[in-house]
Amino acid sequence: MSNGDERVREIDWFHSIDLGGGVVTPGREGATAAKLERIGLPESLAGRTVLDVGAWDGFFAFEAERRGAERVLATDWYCWSGPGWGSKRGFDYARERLGSQVEDHEIDVLDLSPEALGGQFDVVLFLGVLYHMRHPLLALERVASVTRELAIIETEVSHLLTRKPAVRYYLEGDDWCAPTLTACRAMLADVGFRRVSVHHRYSAPERIARAIKWRLRKGRRLRDSLGRGRAVIHAWK
Repeated sequence: MSNGDERVREIDWFHSIDLGGGVVTPGREGATAAKLERIGLPESLAGRTVLDVGAWDGFFAFEAERRGAERVLATDWYCWSGPGWGSKRGFDYARERLGSQVEDHEIDVLDLSPEALGGQFDVVLFLGVLYHMRHPLLALERVASVTRELAIIETEVSHLLTRKPAVRYYLEGDDWCAPTLTACRAMLADVGFRRVSVHHRYSAPERIARAIKWRLRKGRRLRDSLGRGRAVIHAWK
């Protein structure tokens, strides 16, 4: 980060965004680029419209624009003006600095609709949001309503020892729930996606390393952490 970029210093960033000129925002997430590799965003989005739900600082919206999307709309509420610790300052500054044409609309997930957003989008990104929702099935229903072709969902998942669809509720902080992969597939089919596939999931070694990290950082019990992971799911209309 450039020592002279005081505006970057003044913002509490979640995403690490390369703003050019040697300036990279100091995002709390840290591994934003690694998440990009995992989610399977098409290399070319030429001629397509993209919606980024829960955009926060806008890393994925700006990346979709960079990959040639015809129109990109970033939406958020919780992190822009809701009860989350974030703000819209990072998004606004990154858009200005990048000379981006990404549009923005402040709206809660449960208020998404084609009427509210002016239609459907070819690709909808729903990254790191589902497990924060008190009403996960309703949230997926809203996402489905604005998806024309493909939704990419990245979320916390549960590894409960059952083959039945199940959702584990945590009721701690802003982490509300973690569905099993079976539950994810079932919910997505229920809201109208005709084909669902797991694009990426944490391996056992990744889950172990993550459990040790959370044990050291927050004292979380290893057994609880081992029962959780992350996954990326692609769902097609």
